[in-house]
Amino acid sequence: MRLSALTLIVPDYDEAIAYYCGTLGFVLAEDIDQGRKRWVRVTPTGGGSGFILARADGEAQRAAIGNQGAGRVWLFLQTDDFERDYNALRAKGVTFEETPRQEVYGTVAVFRDCFGNRWDLIGDSGGASEG
Repeated sequence: MRLSALTLIVPDYDEAIAYYCGTLGFVLAEDIDQGRKRWVRVTPTGGGSGFILARADGEAQRAAIGNQGAGRVWLFLQTDDFERDYNALRAKGVTFEETPRQEVYGTVAVFRDCFGNRWDLIGDSGGASEG
């Protein structure tokens, strides 16, 4: 078994596709119209688990947009070239909450996506952060 995807609650499919595929450079792997909803899967270009983008349905789901990690970093984007990707994301308008720092698992900097989710951009060794 392997983890194939996580659900990410978003306000709008097309806005989310534009951000994750345009700004973050993910690939739109599937976009299937199911009538009332769509099956939308985006994946990072380097492989690994992707996201099922789920349009919020109801007040409780709308309240969870950007807060699925309860304010913590809960998404981790690993890169083989931190400086390249850090600078490319900044050039695309991504705002980092801090300057890059060295940790035992590599170079890391926290950013928020356009919906408020907190991410670690991690370079060098392949660890995970406690954000």
